[in-house]
Order: sequence, then C-alpha cells, then structure tokens
Amino acid sequence: MFLTISTTGTPERPATDLGFLLHKHPDNAQTFSTSHGTAHVLYPEASVERCTAALLLEIDPVALVRRGKGKGRGGAPDAALAQYVNDRPYAASSLLAVALSTVFKSALRGVCKALPERAAEPLPLRIEVPAVPARGGAELVGSLFGPLGWTTVDVRPVALDEAFPAWGESRYVQLVLEGELRLADALRQLYVLLPVLDDAKHYWVAPDEVEKLLRAGEGWLADHPERQLITSRYLSRRWGLTREATDRLELVRLAEADDIDVEAIDNAVEDPAPEADDAAAETATTAEKPVSLAEQRRDAILTALRDAGAASVLDLGCGQGQLVQALLKDVRFTRVVGVDVSVRALTVAARRLKLERMSERQAERVTLMQSSLTYTDKRLKGHDAAVLSEVIEHLDLPRLPALEYAVFGTARPATVVVTTPNVEYNVRWETLPAGHVRHRDHRFEWTRAEFRAWADQVALRHGYAVRYVPMGPDDEEVGPPTNDSGQSLAVFTLGDQSQKPLALSLIDT
Repeated sequence: MFLTISTTGTPERPATDLGFLLHKHPDNAQTFSTSHGTAHVLYPEASVERCTAALLLEIDPVALVRRGKGKGRGGAPDAALAQYVNDRPYAASSLLAVALSTVFKSALRGVCKALPERAAEPLPLRIEVPAVPARGGAELVGSLFGPLGWTTVDVRPVALDEAFPAWGESRYVQLVLEGELRLADALRQLYVLLPVLDDAKHYWVAPDEVEKLLRAGEGWLADHPERQLITSRYLSRRWGLTREATDRLELVRLAEADDIDVEAIDNAVEDPAPEADDAAAETATTAEKPVSLAEQRRDAILTALRDAGAASVLDLGCGQGQLVQALLKDVRFTRVVGVDVSVRALTVAARRLKLERMSERQAERVTLMQSSLTYTDKRLKGHDAAVLSEVIEHLDLPRLPALEYAVFGTARPATVVVTTPNVEYNVRWETLPAGHVRHRDHRFEWTRAEFRAWADQVALRHGYAVRYVPMGPDDEEVGPPTNDSGQSLAVFTLGDQSQKPLALSLIDT
C-alpha cells in the first residue's frame, strides 16, 4: 500500500520545502522498520515547481498473523480471506495510519525548526491513495473529507474486475484530495480517517486511543458533522471509550463556541472554600455535628419539588451528583436527569451513584448527560421541574440571559427552583477575606435585593409566578447564606402553559 503527497512552488518558495516539512531529504530513499513490515519514503519528483513524497508500506502477512494470532486482538479483520491471503498489504488501513505517525512523527505535530513559518501556513497539497477500503461507499468518503477544507475530494470506486464490468464495484475507492491546508492538519486527518473508513484496526484499542484521537482531531473533529461515526469507528465501537471521547469533544466544542479554555469549563469537581462545608459535612460521621448548609439546602429543594408534585426532575449543573443521589432515594421522583458541562464532574457523579452496579430498575430512573446551560437543548424539554442550585453565579453576567432563555424560555418545566449565594452573608465566613467571593469560579455574588429583582424579571418575561420559600435560621443583619431576598429558595411556577414568554432583552440582567 502507498500514498503520495504533492505540492507546488515558486523560486521564492520552492516545492522542495516539502522535504524540510516531512523531515525527509528528497535526494535520499529511506527505509523504516515497522512491527508488521517495512516502510519506504522516496521522492518520485523533486523540483522547484513540483515535489512529490511517496510512502510505500510493505506488509509481512506472516508477521501480521503471528502478532495478531489471526483473529481477536490485533488480528487481520478479513478472516474470510484467510490468514495469509488478504487485502492488508494493499489497502490503506490502520497499518498505513500507524506508519504515517511513525515515519512523519514531527510533521504530524507541525514541528519544523528549519522552516517554522512554512509549517504553520497552508500549502497547495495533492494527496493520492490508490486503494482505500470504504465501508459505507464513496458517499461516506466525501462526507468525511468534504467538511475539512479540501477544494477537491475525488472518490472513484474500484471495479471488482475490469474484465467483468457486470460484477460491479468493489468496496475500495481511489482517493484524491486537493486543497490548501497545513501539512500537519492533512496528515492528522489521514491518520484518523483511514482506519475509520476501513472500520477495523490491526491492534487492540486501549484507553490511550482516546488521547490519540483527541490529539489528532484537534482543530477539526469537535465540529465535524460526522463526529459520532468517526469516534465510534476509530475506537472500534468500544462503548465506554466512545462515550469518553464524545464527552470530551463536546467540551472542546463548547469552549471554542464561547472562546474560552476547556479548563475554564471543566472545573466543577473542585469544592468551594469556605463553602467546603457543603462537601465536608456530608462525609462527617460525628452525630453531634450540626446539619450542614448543603443538607439544609437539599432538604428545602426536595420539599419544594414534592409540594409541586414533580415526578421528572432536571438537576441543571448537577456537579458531583449529591442532589441526584438524594432525589433517587425518594420513589416519588420517577425520572432524574443530572446535567453538567463538566466531564470530570459527571464522572465523579457516576462513581458516587454507583451506576455500573445499580439495579436495572433503578438505572432506568436516572440519566447523566453533558450539556451547556447557555445553549438550548431539546433533551431538556418535557420535565416537570428543574433545579438550578448554586449554579447561576458560575456564569459571566452577560451569559445569564442565554441560560434564562434555555431554561425558562425553551425547556419550560412547570417548576424551577433556584438558589445562589447571598453576598451579604460573606462577612460571617471567618476565613473569607473581605471583598472576596466564596469560590474562585464565582463570577458574581448578589445581594438579596439584586437576586429578587432578577428573579421577578425572569418570572415576568416568561410567564412564571415566583415565590420565596424560607429555609433554616435567618441572620437578622445579613440574611441567610443562600440568597433569596431574605428567604431561602426562589420557586418559579409556570402559569398558563399556552402563554408565550415575553421577548428576551439581552442587556437586562
């Protein structure tokens, strides 16, 4: 099997710069050993105007069988063609993808000390692969490469036998890609998509394949319309790995949409301080210890949900799943959905809930899913109630209208329970310096009057009535720790279901 990479140039920017970018000199034919054969790199043409590099991979069928034992882990996928006579030496597959990553390792990373500016800019490229297994046909090949910036994606099916046209087409295609792309981007696309099109790998897919996929897919995979198919096939349909990769890619997509770092979104695992009493008190075993703020808050939320008669509940911004766990203990809540943008938080929540060991009947009641609360999500519709417990303060104020519309304007549950810290109470935290918020990720903390003004406006805009339910002792001077305009919880109740919400003002926060 082989592929060619060609580019054109001018006297000022010669095409032979391709040799620098690939770290392979055009005047030399080089050989590299692989676990299943030998890879050769040579240049059929190398001039100022045009330069072509060819990667030829010779597969040793005996080595392939011995290493893969002919089946199972690492085995040749086409067992029906027998162990020693199959298409592996001729069709582009994961064998060629691994050879690409081995022979052109620096080029895949976009590293070129000799010509760093050339490595960072698009080049006129033409890539030809004469035999690509296409499980899904020529249309699938086009749908995979088409969205990636190529000007031309030429896919020509290969006949089963040219001497017998009536036999029709084989599952192999000739692939030609033309366009202006960074060389590193083109190589990474091939590294991922060649085994995806083959829908098989010659080696066992271990958990580290997720990291390989994310590295190679950086900059293009998160927004690819066929992301789910690519992820599933690349990871050999291993469900757990596919879910992990999908969640992390969705996180990347959301971060790019908001133009922020992934770490800024995926930070929900850390517990706040001094609000660490929320988590610490949950694990305390001392009987005399007073009921924590977190427990008081959850009890009040559960009471509000029971009073509303809710059976299907969304925990929006569920974090590590404490409220989800409490909801599952009450059989009145027949469907509980925990939603968070943080993959790490959802992983911790799944571990807390013991999802893998949960009975089938109990597992049917609970769902954990990743979603950003600042985007509308049709999966959030159709629930009796939603909870935003200590969530809104983690958003920048300009993003609050988006959350408001997604929850109150689109999802529109009959009941919404909201809590947020009361900034006036911060003076009671002895370990909190004056002027500081309770958690480094809090973007704001409201006074009681500010929270009530916001809640009243939200209710008015979207056809809800709002009431404030007391919870626990109230400090006479600064109110309770949780903001609620002197109470504890803001409980929104939807009025006439047919009533349309008022137009949303993006500057009214």
